[in-house]
Amino acid sequence: MFQVIGGKSVQVTTAAAARLLAPRSSVLVEAVRGRKSRTDPKAKSKEGRIKVPPPVDPVEMVVLKERYTEYQLIMRALRLEFKEEVLRKKYEEETGSQAEERARQEAEEHRALMAWNDQENLRLLKIRMMRIQREEEEAERKKIEAVLKREQEHQEFIKEKEKEILQLQVQCLYFLVLFSFFLSCFSADCKGNCT
Repeated sequence: MFQVIGGKSVQVTTAAAARLLAPRSSVLVEAVRGRKSRTDPKAKSKEGRIKVPPPVDPVEMVVLKERYTEYQLIMRALRLEFKEEVLRKKYEEETGSQAEERARQEAEEHRALMAWNDQENLRLLKIRMMRIQREEEEAERKKIEAVLKREQEHQEFIKEKEKEILQLQVQCLYFLVLFSFFLSCFSADCKGNCT
């Protein structure tokens, strides 16, 4: 059975549920029956009831007690047996022949790992040396290219300046020719004719 609880009219017995459900809009809550507390009164139908324990057969009780003690003895013996076996294995691993075998295997594994480590270090060293050599060659090539480029730029600069000088010389020559022409044109005689 489900009960709808509205936002304002909350009818919940516990304060925690009211606090969780109150601020929201209507929520669908399943009705749950809980246990009675000690302070709640007895139900009217059970007021005169006297609790009577169920009858026990004495013969069956004796048999059950014997079987239970037998079960406890068997389980204790099994637990002790398993515990002894575990402790024996642990002791043999720590001190016996298995410990020597394990130590030998660990030493062999360590040797193999160290050999592999040395091989890996050599491989990485070769790779590193090749990379450094490539970087040095690349740096040398870039340096030579930079020198050649600078030299070429210098040569181009010199050619450009030579061109400018030649152009200035030509302009100077034109200027002198033009100047001499103007001088000759404007040097007039008394009559105003150009000589």
